[in-house]
Amino acid sequence: MRFSLENPFTKMTLLVFVAVLLLTVGGWITAVNTETYICRSWPGCFPQDAAGWSQLLHRIAAGLAAVLIVVMLRMAWRTQRDQRVLLPLATVTVILFFAQVFLGAVQVVRGFPFYLQVMHTMTCIVLWLALVGLAAASGILAGDTVDFPPLGIRQRAQDFLSLAKPLIVALLLATTYAGMVAGARGLPSPELTFWTLLGGALAAGGASALNQYIDRDLDKNMQRTSKRPLAAGRMLPAEGLSFGLALCILSFYLLAGYVNLLSAFLSLAGILYYVVLYSILLKKATIQNIVIGGGAGAIPPVVGWAAATGGLGLSALFLFAIVFLWTPPHFWALALVRRKDYARAGVPMLPVVRGQAETRRQIFIYTLELVVLTILMPVLNLTGSIFLVSAVSLGGVLLYAAWRVFRQGGNRLAWKMYRFSSMYLLFIFLALALDAALIS
Repeated sequence: MRFSLENPFTKMTLLVFVAVLLLTVGGWITAVNTETYICRSWPGCFPQDAAGWSQLLHRIAAGLAAVLIVVMLRMAWRTQRDQRVLLPLATVTVILFFAQVFLGAVQVVRGFPFYLQVMHTMTCIVLWLALVGLAAASGILAGDTVDFPPLGIRQRAQDFLSLAKPLIVALLLATTYAGMVAGARGLPSPELTFWTLLGGALAAGGASALNQYIDRDLDKNMQRTSKRPLAAGRMLPAEGLSFGLALCILSFYLLAGYVNLLSAFLSLAGILYYVVLYSILLKKATIQNIVIGGGAGAIPPVVGWAAATGGLGLSALFLFAIVFLWTPPHFWALALVRRKDYARAGVPMLPVVRGQAETRRQIFIYTLELVVLTILMPVLNLTGSIFLVSAVSLGGVLLYAAWRVFRQGGNRLAWKMYRFSSMYLLFIFLALALDAALIS
């Protein structure tokens, strides 16, 4: 392998490298020689002296660099779509650049809180590592323009939306919002709600896209997943990886900038939990994959609680535990119906390894534990009467469905259990939100 400057994309990355270098040096000089608080508006300001003009010119330079970096991103997605190193690296570099600009803007608006200053510095370091890596990799790996099969804009949009698994995201956002209402003991502000749910949607969608990238070969062997964009070949692996990384990084910065640092790190922990612990390490290694992996889906309501309160508490742990105990019976019911798919794909789901009878028994046990847990919350005075009535009634129906699966078996009852358990989670968290909003 040798470094070459012949490819137009390589030349573009080096141009961006130089532009960001000049911008960084200019920013450092401006920060050293002027007062941080000179320009307190964004994006423009009305400078009164040389120091103010210096900061304004720095922002203009950032705008020009942004144009170049957007052009580079467009070139990457047009000509390097098959490059599993270059396309994700270029995408991440662009996201980090705009995250750096975003942090600068948020600091101006919010009065330069210390944690945002630290993030600004750390992001600058990571951005430069990414830029150096991109410049070096493009000179070695960048290929000629490839004529990829054209796909309509509508199909492309549908495929990217499919990567994010919008129905699952919607369910997770419902638990997130319920966590916010429960934490605030009332309705949170529209602004806080918007940024928390947007950050949560990006995190969940990005994690889902990364999961599909990891499972793309496995998904080809399963009827339920064979038509997913990556498994079906409508989207290249590098595109799925780049899309997932972009959404995850965006979610972290939006939550940190507009909500709080705790919610951002909790969301990041959920992403790493799902992608690394579950998708990479556990899914094909143990029958406990769903049991342990359920912690990833249990984090969104805790993120909502942290967004509303800035901290955690016993109630937040109960919210985590509800989803954690709900996940195994929910997915094992699906696994009973799709056990042949999982066996063909080599995934050691409980019905494949231990059989249907043991799976049905475990579904009932976990459902019983879930219902007892929800009833325990009002007993401990963590919730009120609305949640108590809901926990008893909804839990009774869910427990009856699990009992029928346990005693009678059959795909039809397992499928009903799977479908109703999704509605159960939605309604139990809705009851939690109503209880907190109306009784508190």
